Amino acid sequence: MTSDKARIIVLASRPEGAPTADNFRLEERELPALGDGELLVRNVVMSVDPYMRGRMNDVKSYVPPFQIDEPLDGGAVGEVVESKAAGFAAGDLVLHGLGWRDLAVVPAKGARKVEREINGVEISPSTYLGVLGMPGITAYGGLLRTAEFKPGDAVFVSGAAGAVGSLVGQIAKLEGASRVIGSAGSPEKVERAKESGFDAAFNYKDGDVRRQLKDAAPDGIDVYFDNVGGDHLEAAISALNLNGRIAMCGAIAQYNSTEPPAAPRNLALMIGKRLTMRGFIQVDHRDLVPEFQEKMARWIGSGEVTWDETVVEGLENAPQAFMDLLTGGNTGKMVVTI
Repeated sequence: MTSDKARIIVLASRPEGAPTADNFRLEERELPALGDGELLVRNVVMSVDPYMRGRMNDVKSYVPPFQIDEPLDGGAVGEVVESKAAGFAAGDLVLHGLGWRDLAVVPAKGARKVEREINGVEISPSTYLGVLGMPGITAYGGLLRTAEFKPGDAVFVSGAAGAVGSLVGQIAKLEGASRVIGSAGSPEKVERAKESGFDAAFNYKDGDVRRQLKDAAPDGIDVYFDNVGGDHLEAAISALNLNGRIAMCGAIAQYNSTEPPAAPRNLALMIGKRLTMRGFIQVDHRDLVPEFQEKMARWIGSGEVTWDETVVEGLENAPQAFMDLLTGGNTGKMVVTI
């Protein structure tokens, strides 16, 4: 028996600086009647991601801003309760974009069926929000296409214990990197990065990032995969070799800032070094998804790729999970079970 009401998280107000609990509100709302081409989905797990912070500001960007008093949204995996769409049946597991709620009426064109098992390996629903989902294709496409990675390159990854950064390092090693260096925000995260295959990692809170990167990569780097911005980007510009490449994925160091960042102050080095710095978002690499999923499924099955999840239970705790994500309270992918 299904409910005609959904519990949802709405944006109560726009944050100034770091989000607080007052910026969110848990409500119960009537669901619309299920129409042709739609699915009623009971969510089992949802994603919280750094990019959502930008959507809380009323500014034009590559995705529309969240609206006050309206539900937040984002990646989720759920089970179909009722279907009025060809190709979907009750019991199917689907990936879609209406997270931050327990029940959702989802247009079938915005849903994709996912498997509970791949190549004999049982796959948890949350995997499609992490290693086999948006963070995975972000890491794969950002490294191999945006950064134009080549075997033999030395790679530096900031946010090396996060959902994307941890995969970038592992993919780089599997694709033939000569050396992979990561930065993270605690001794435990540094150790985890090394366990997952990084050749070196450092805690950026231990001192000057530029010095620590130089110590970890005395021969310089060829690729920087940027999840942080700020002082990390400045350090990478100093460390990059001739014709080095920067893939700008995120800048979490400034998402909650109310003042412009001071760094990087050394952009002029890009001229003589002939550096390339290119921003991207994961939809740029949508055409790589089949190739990526085939490779990643093989790497998962063989144990060549490992991943971590930080799991928070309960829809009502999703705002706190999101706030913790922005301050580094996660190792690997942060998800909320519903």
